[in-house]
Amino acid sequence: MGRSTSKDAQALFQSLRSAYAATPTNLKVAYMATVGSFPFNSFLSGVLSCVGTAVLAVCLRIQVNKENKEFKDLPPERAFADFVLCNLVLHLVIMNFLG
Repeated sequence: MGRSTSKDAQALFQSLRSAYAATPTNLKVAYMATVGSFPFNSFLSGVLSCVGTAVLAVCLRIQVNKENKEFKDLPPERAFADFVLCNLVLHLVIMNFLG
């Protein structure tokens, strides 16, 4: 049996983080399946909030990654400011959708 490396640990950490990020969405879908979807706007807003925040977090990670040559001229402060601004816009739209 081979020895585990730091790459194995990083892959495990990435998998656990993905599972942790998907948990709120899975709980919302399970709740809707058992209880019903009467306030469908609130269910849809909750799911889109979780998914949208996860997508924005992935975009932030891509932008601040040192190995990524595509965004080498973009300072991390600018990437974080874009992340915060996009999150504000996303959640304003979600609050508006709720009614």
